[in-house]
Amino acid sequence: MDGSENERSEGYSGYIELEDGTRFPGHLFGKGAPTDGEVVFNTGMVGYVESLTDPSYSGQILAFTYPLMGNYGVPDSESGRFESDRVQVRGIIVSELIEEHSHWSSVRSLNEWMVSEGITGISGVDTRELTKILREKGTMLGRIVPSQMKVDGFKVFDPNTTDLVAAVSTREITTFQIDGADGPEIVVVDCGMKKSIVRSLVKRGCRVTVVPHDHDLSSLEWDGLLISNGPGDPQMCKDTITNVRELIEAENPRPVAGICLGTQIMAIAAGGRTYKLPFGHRSHNQPCREEGTEHCVITSQNHGFAVDEKSLPGGWKVLYRNLNDGTVEGIIHTEKPFMSVQFHPEASPGPTDPGGFFDRFLEVVRSGI
Repeated sequence: MDGSENERSEGYSGYIELEDGTRFPGHLFGKGAPTDGEVVFNTGMVGYVESLTDPSYSGQILAFTYPLMGNYGVPDSESGRFESDRVQVRGIIVSELIEEHSHWSSVRSLNEWMVSEGITGISGVDTRELTKILREKGTMLGRIVPSQMKVDGFKVFDPNTTDLVAAVSTREITTFQIDGADGPEIVVVDCGMKKSIVRSLVKRGCRVTVVPHDHDLSSLEWDGLLISNGPGDPQMCKDTITNVRELIEAENPRPVAGICLGTQIMAIAAGGRTYKLPFGHRSHNQPCREEGTEHCVITSQNHGFAVDEKSLPGGWKVLYRNLNDGTVEGIIHTEKPFMSVQFHPEASPGPTDPGGFFDRFLEVVRSGI
């Protein structure tokens, strides 16, 4: 069976194989075709709809550590819970797939959604053991394969060797605004943006213009600019880095903020460096403390790279720090209107504690208008 012919593939045997040769048997669902990518895990108990549509997962096979997936089904795409217009992962791994979903907003099962999106999943996998391996050995490449399919060698797609941002970024300029709102003009550079970032800004009265990752920012009028989240190695975002560097080095700089990948892009544009985390931060309850204070926020995170604190040039300092491993969770300039967070203040899914970052940024924006 080559998998591509089967659109009702749950129940067929398959396996997930890591690049170190470790295999976990299971049952294919969704499209059932072979797929490959970087295998990562998320420890969230809920939020699979938001996670699967998050462009930051582009190029990855996502394993959920929570044992039951699909129990509340999938809502309509207009529900406000989709972070993009499609499923972004290359595959999913679950312990138990729930077909008999139950929720007032559900319109179909997780399996039906995966079939319609052409995405392969595998269930019946010991996801706890898989996660232990990834935590001990680090994130690895892997593939989901039907048992009957003969596979020679181990050559799979490595998302960190390509510019994934160019693939997921919008190609159009789009503006969003609530009727009657008279807030500041905010440009969002789409590097793989979650829709909830726009929602968070619009509900605060902003007029938001979303532009492609490589758009000439000097051609626009704006009060503040935000660089979004996105997938892959930040070093691949050369056009965005160049554009942001021009903003940072401007004689009369305007307010610039970053979220997740946006933090890494700002750091590189300023002259800093980033590095790959062993297994990344992908969960809903990561504690972060504002540097120099006792203020702690519980955050939602999804990133595989981090800023090298020692590489930050003069004028820049750490804004937030992860209390689990001490990594940088935000940076800020001591004199200029630049700030960013590595976590997700839009909190979809996840806790709402960090939403104040938008208010903090907009205070800076409004002070300069």
